[in-house]
Amino acid sequence: MPETAQRDPDNLIAEKKQAREVAEATRASLFAELGESAADAIADHFLARWGELTDRTGSGHTVSGFWPFRDEINLRPLLHKAHERGATVCLPVVVARRQPLVFRRWTPETEMQVAAFGVEIPPDDAEVCRPDILLVPMLAFDRAGYRLGYGGGFYDRTLSELRASGEALALGVAFAGQEVARVPRGPDDERLDAIITDQGVFDIAGVSL
Repeated sequence: MPETAQRDPDNLIAEKKQAREVAEATRASLFAELGESAADAIADHFLARWGELTDRTGSGHTVSGFWPFRDEINLRPLLHKAHERGATVCLPVVVARRQPLVFRRWTPETEMQVAAFGVEIPPDDAEVCRPDILLVPMLAFDRAGYRLGYGGGFYDRTLSELRASGEALALGVAFAGQEVARVPRGPDDERLDAIITDQGVFDIAGVSL
């Protein structure tokens, strides 16, 4: 069972801030060491579970990935392979603070545009999609299925909204070395269904794909 969430907001903010500082340095070091080899391994591990994932979500699979930014894992090999498998692939777009993400369709022919902070996203006229499988970036994760994000709360709000209206599987994507003993978490933090790493898939206790 997941541990009790931290309910003191001031303590939680401070605890997460400190954890992010450590996790950012860890991920940067892992990225420099493992680079593109991790991208290929994660794509292979994801596709090895393709049948289980699509059985769970039903027909019309829509996969949300993310375009790599700085030292995030490069998901482009995975996105291309999911597209080849016939999935609808989309990418997240921030529309406003404190709002859920929206997802725009991506194909290998999509001409990306540069948004705030240099993040690349599909253009404004791209089709808006509802993903049923979400690949989620992170700074750290634990075996209870919680992730340390970037502090904006976008994925937590998005997952809460999607799960309230239907099936939505959240798969964290990370280097295996980003695992920590416990991620600081509050009552609004959404739990992941599994974590895909360069060393394999970490299933979450009590969660079945």
